Amino acid sequence: MSLISINPATGDEIRSYPQHSSEEVKFILAQVVQAQESWRESDLTLRLACLDLIAGTLRDRAREYASLMAEEMGKPFSQGLGEVEKCAWLCDYYRENANSFLSDQAIDISGQKSIVTIQPIGLVLGVMPWNFPFWQVFRFAIPTLTAGNGAILKHASNVQGCAAAIEKCFKDSGFPENIFRNLVIPGTEVDKVIIHPAIVAVTITGSTPAGKSVAKAAGSVLKKTVLELGGSDPYIVLDDANIEKAVEACITGRTLNAGQSCIAAKRLIATESVYDEFLSLLEEKLSTKIVGDPLDEVDMGPMVSVKARDEVHVQVTKSVDAGAELIMGGEIPNEIGAYYPITLLAAVKPGMAAFDEEIFGPIFAVTKARNVEDALSLANQTEFGLGAAVFTNDLKKGEEIAKSKLHAGACFVNDFVKSDPRLPFGGIKDSGYGRELSSYGLMEFVNIKTVVVKKA
Repeated sequence: MSLISINPATGDEIRSYPQHSSEEVKFILAQVVQAQESWRESDLTLRLACLDLIAGTLRDRAREYASLMAEEMGKPFSQGLGEVEKCAWLCDYYRENANSFLSDQAIDISGQKSIVTIQPIGLVLGVMPWNFPFWQVFRFAIPTLTAGNGAILKHASNVQGCAAAIEKCFKDSGFPENIFRNLVIPGTEVDKVIIHPAIVAVTITGSTPAGKSVAKAAGSVLKKTVLELGGSDPYIVLDDANIEKAVEACITGRTLNAGQSCIAAKRLIATESVYDEFLSLLEEKLSTKIVGDPLDEVDMGPMVSVKARDEVHVQVTKSVDAGAELIMGGEIPNEIGAYYPITLLAAVKPGMAAFDEEIFGPIFAVTKARNVEDALSLANQTEFGLGAAVFTNDLKKGEEIAKSKLHAGACFVNDFVKSDPRLPFGGIKDSGYGRELSSYGLMEFVNIKTVVVKKA
């Protein structure tokens, strides 16, 4: 059995990767256990030096990695370069801040010496998706390794070239051999790895059903999980918004990665006084975007696969049949590859697929709201709770809406939703639980240990 990478722009097979057998998986896990026993005792300065080295490796190989992403999952080359640089920035961030995050904290308890110390817990399994094949991996691996843990990657089957390149990147950047390893296995084998005694915790970025499956398996053996799952992010455009800036943010938030992102701008909700202006300008701006070969200078490449493209088209068709207005796009092009046009739907309402379901593709679904209260009600009318945005010139009102009115793990005012190494990232409701990035993400997979010393 092999895992096969297919170029979504051409449909051609790139390479096949022989699947690890059960015995090979057990052997690899044993190797990482051994490597982690030494790594956990290593001085933090060594780990930080490795972070510095891997940031340099990423920057040196950025064009190679961007080309690999373009070929394996269709990400435009320029976006791939940005993804690699973001990974390097992540390494820089933890190199600069890990010492303060991991330092002992003294607690005053009336004369007795007491400290809270941060200790590694062992091997963490990361089940990672194809849509950001470098960023998602580094987002879990860098804080995990910095804390003194070992990292096991189960990457998406279609981006095993990226997985192999990442494994080599760690090895070539001063990290101990076997402290980071990729398992070449299909999703059907994940549960066996989760319950293996070597694994102490699991993090997954993926669909809500996949997250529930991982949580169930991990829960059966009392292992901690962090779940970053699907999203249907609402973007609210209020009466006093700067419409041009709102449109640009919505376009960036939806066309990035061909809309194949859990934090893409999926439901655009405009109040009725600005609805027509917003819709008109959105159509105008979208008509200038270039879709094509991801290795060329384009705004958007193909979707990840023909199957994914066809699933999105079904959702678009269902929405139009239910009364949504098709303004542009919405037809499968007669050409080779998994291409789908940027599609604009207006008059989208609850009960339509474009409103109720997560659409993982370049679909702009615009909904009219009577007023701010109606807009908020529509925004929160979802089982997801990953990200959200609000556009208004009243910054005080925008901040209050973001803080208290929108039900999501990350809310932005006058900008599109994005992750940042300095800020915690994660969702609520069916978008998962736990946090990645910043100090909060690092603390997810450590032993926060209390130590009290009393005089004899």
